[in-house]
Amino acid sequence: MTDEGYLVAVKPSARRVSARAGRWVNSEGPTRLFDSKPLAREWARACSSAGATVWVQDAPAWAAGDADGYLVGRRFRDAGAERSGQQATITDR
Repeated sequence: MTDEGYLVAVKPSARRVSARAGRWVNSEGPTRLFDSKPLAREWARACSSAGATVWVQDAPAWAAGDADGYLVGRRFRDAGAERSGQQATITDR
């Protein structure tokens, strides 16, 4: 985290699954500065939906300089009650 706050770079995965994140990039650019990491996480939760999750991931130490963290996302193919939350094993395939 910099002295100015917590700088988040919005990655393509977040833009693909979150219209809100995509609108931010289109109007303001690919980064967003927050006063703190918890505020960045709050925005990520607001960008999430039932079928897609968006979260803040810390940038690795070797990539320091361009951002403190990344907004990334993932869409779920089968969003709903049928998702068991269990990890599949190789024998399940």
